[in-house]
Amino acid sequence: MRFELMYESFFEIIKGVPLTLEVVFLSTIFGLVLAVGVALMRVSKNKFFSNPAYYFIYTIRGTPLLLQLFFIYYGLAQFTFIRESFLWYVLESPLFCGILTLTLSTAAYSAEIIRGGMQSVSPGYIEAGSSMGMSKMLRLRKIILPITIRQALPAYGNELILMVKATSLISIVTLMEITGIARTIISKTYAPVEIFIVAGSIYLFINFVITRFIKYAEHKVNHGSI
Repeated sequence: MRFELMYESFFEIIKGVPLTLEVVFLSTIFGLVLAVGVALMRVSKNKFFSNPAYYFIYTIRGTPLLLQLFFIYYGLAQFTFIRESFLWYVLESPLFCGILTLTLSTAAYSAEIIRGGMQSVSPGYIEAGSSMGMSKMLRLRKIILPITIRQALPAYGNELILMVKATSLISIVTLMEITGIARTIISKTYAPVEIFIVAGSIYLFINFVITRFIKYAEHKVNHGSI
C-alpha cells in the first residue's frame, strides 16, 4: 500500500468536492420541486394528470441512470432541430446534462416517496380540516405537507445519499468531480486501490454529514420544531 501516494492524491481529489456538491445541491433542489409537482399529479384522480406522471416515474426508474446520461448528453445531439435551437446552448454543456439527468432521476424516485407520504395521511385529518372551513390549498399546506414531510424524510435521506454516489457517473462525460479526478490520477499512477480508497473515504465523509443532517431534521420534525 503506497501511503505517500494516497496522502498526495487526497489533496488532488478533494478539489473535485465543490463540483460534486454543486451538482448534488442543484439536482436536489430542482428535483425536489419537480417531484412535488409529479407527486401531486400522481395522486390526482384525473387520468390526464396521473397517467403522464406514472409513465414518467416508470420510465426513469426502469432504465439505468448511465443510459439516461448517455441519451441526454450524446443522444439529443443527434437531432438537427435541437442542435439548431436555443436548447443547444445548454445541452452542449456536460455540467448541464449531468445536472439534468440527476434532476430527472431524483424527481422520479422522490415523487414516489412524497406520494407515499401523502397517502399515509389519515382521511380523518383532511375531513377535520374541511369541517373547520379550510380551503384545499390550506389543508395541503397545514395538514398534508407537514405529515408528508414527517413520513417521507427518512426515505428521502436515503435518496440524498444515492444522489451523492450517483454523481460519480458524470465523470463519464468529462466532468472532473471526485471520481473524475481519481480516474485521471489512476491513469498516471496505475494505483487503483490506493486512489479509490481515498475517493471512497471522501464520499463516506460527505454521506456521514448528510446522515447527521437528516437525523437532526427528523428530530426537529418529530418534536414539532418545524
